[in-house]
Amino acid sequence: MDLQYPIGKFAWTHSGDGLVASEADRQEWLADIEDMPSRLWAAVTGLTEPQLDTPYRPGGWTVRQVVHHLADSHLNSYVRFRLALTEDEPTIKPYDQKLWAQLSDAQTAPADLSLTLVEALHQRWVLLLRSLKPEDFARTVKHPELGKVTLEKYLALYAWHGKHHVAHITALRQRSGWKPASA
Repeated sequence: MDLQYPIGKFAWTHSGDGLVASEADRQEWLADIEDMPSRLWAAVTGLTEPQLDTPYRPGGWTVRQVVHHLADSHLNSYVRFRLALTEDEPTIKPYDQKLWAQLSDAQTAPADLSLTLVEALHQRWVLLLRSLKPEDFARTVKHPELGKVTLEKYLALYAWHGKHHVAHITALRQRSGWKPASA
């Protein structure tokens, strides 16, 4: 198993501008975003403080940092969606996720803070996503490093992103023999 990419790297298999995925694809990605907070809670429930401070792979972030990263990253994505829906191709500001993960709060704050934030954020995000018309997903943001990105592609990316990081935690639990939350 690839410890860095336990579910594989994100792959955007569609090409072209505008809407290129099916409505069924978009609904599946939306469901992934809606379900991510409960999967994340399940992945960390019952972990001890030392377990939360265990890197998911050699040289990787700790479980705690992964949880806080998900809150940081998905909050940024939510804002990007709102910008794209209210402005014409806004230029978004990227951030250095590695440096954010090294900040004190990402290394020491209780994981429950970001778990609660992710839960509330995703409830609000899903309300927004469910209100969108199919053509809204063709709206774009301009990313200084990635160029023009549609909301449809961001939807797919963040559906993958949540599963990707939850898999870091669940794979670590399994490799380490830590009891699953339901046990």
